[in-house]
Amino acid sequence: VPVTRYNIAWESDKSKKFRNPDVPDGKKLKDVFESLGAVRPRDWRINPWELDTERESNNGFQNEDLIVWMRAAALPNFRKLYRRVDHDNEMNIENFDQRFNSSLPVKGIEYRLSIDYRFRVQQFKGTKSVIISTTSLLGGRNPFLGIAYVVVGCICFVMGIIFLFIHLRYGRSTQEMLNINPRTPYD
Repeated sequence: VPVTRYNIAWESDKSKKFRNPDVPDGKKLKDVFESLGAVRPRDWRINPWELDTERESNNGFQNEDLIVWMRAAALPNFRKLYRRVDHDNEMNIENFDQRFNSSLPVKGIEYRLSIDYRFRVQQFKGTKSVIISTTSLLGGRNPFLGIAYVVVGCICFVMGIIFLFIHLRYGRSTQEMLNINPRTPYD
């Protein structure tokens, strides 16, 4: 199954929050990091400028895997997106199985996943797991927020129609509103 590591981070994070230092002409990102005195974190096996050997623009602080990993989670139990199924380029793969054309089939297929243990979680009693999931029109695994938005939107629409009817039936014209003064009777 072809997966891609690109377009997994939020666009706002890529364009505003996580930016590499400016690289002058004739220099590489490695030179700029070293001149700034940047050092590799203790548990990292590779340097920030070597995170993606295939695409130069996906290195340093703009690496999408790094951006997803660095985004703070709002709750103690969270999910981070690792890869997306690459439906755009799947037809270019030799011997592509048509059963994978629109989704990942569950029956009759055995999936194998190779995992490297790179980030220690025992120190804070953390756990890791792999979840193969899909998104829907309303979002991810929990449709509550999407359903709540639709319900609140419908209530607002109905209330707007009711207020419009009340205004058209019982409201005053603009000319009447301009002629109101302190002595105008309330009726």
